[in-house]
Amino acid sequence: MPDLFQYGFILRGLAAGIIIAIIAPLIGIFLVLRRYSLIADTLAHVSLAGVALGVLLGLNPIFTAIGITVLSSLGIERLRETKRVYGESALALFLSGSLALATVLLSLGHGFNTNLLNYLFGSIVTVTENDVYTIAVLAIIVLAVLVAFYKELVYISFDAEAAQVSGIPVRRINTILIVLAALTVSLSIPIIGILLIAALIVIPCVTALQLRLNFTKTILYAEIISLTSVVAGIIASFYLNLSTGGTIVLIMLAIFSVALVLKRRTTA
Repeated sequence: MPDLFQYGFILRGLAAGIIIAIIAPLIGIFLVLRRYSLIADTLAHVSLAGVALGVLLGLNPIFTAIGITVLSSLGIERLRETKRVYGESALALFLSGSLALATVLLSLGHGFNTNLLNYLFGSIVTVTENDVYTIAVLAIIVLAVLVAFYKELVYISFDAEAAQVSGIPVRRINTILIVLAALTVSLSIPIIGILLIAALIVIPCVTALQLRLNFTKTILYAEIISLTSVVAGIIASFYLNLSTGGTIVLIMLAIFSVALVLKRRTTA
């Protein structure tokens, strides 16, 4: 069997994957607790329009995905705040609209190609050194903002009304959270793929919550699950010649199944 560490694309993929695996659960835990899980899936589909725009214009699809996804996240939160439409309806509008836009852009660019499929399902082969630097910079920004607003995010996640009464700007914090989610979705594209990004953000957190631990330990276990799944998925996809994103998600689902069985046995 070949030594996978002799290949540059594996090292780049592992570096990017580890960074993403650290950041995703930190955002995911607040989305899950606030029942915003579907936002991650919506933003993932929105990013497809950004990638399609980048492919059509010959620009870096990650940067165009960031721009489109962040702007859409602000639009989603604005619609939710005004309450002109229900929260789920706002997500449906953006999801269907972004898919329609992506379809039109792809038709202008004469349809799918291999590179676009890599963005849809993830591929460590296509991760460049510039991608790793971009992911690292975005991850630092996301982490810094999370640290700065950590107490407020925790407070709002458990009791938004009490947080509002105590003077915390709940709407502003919610906007910050959804923008951070948009950035996390965008930086996850090269490794996990657009169609599977939401799984990386949500599944490790849902799995860790099955263990019924305190908040800090839940985040710690979510991080362990995320890192284990990403690293094992990249290695397995290399040796077995499988889709990187799909392998990572299947490993996460296997861990979730084990956690669910253990939970049933302990509560029986």
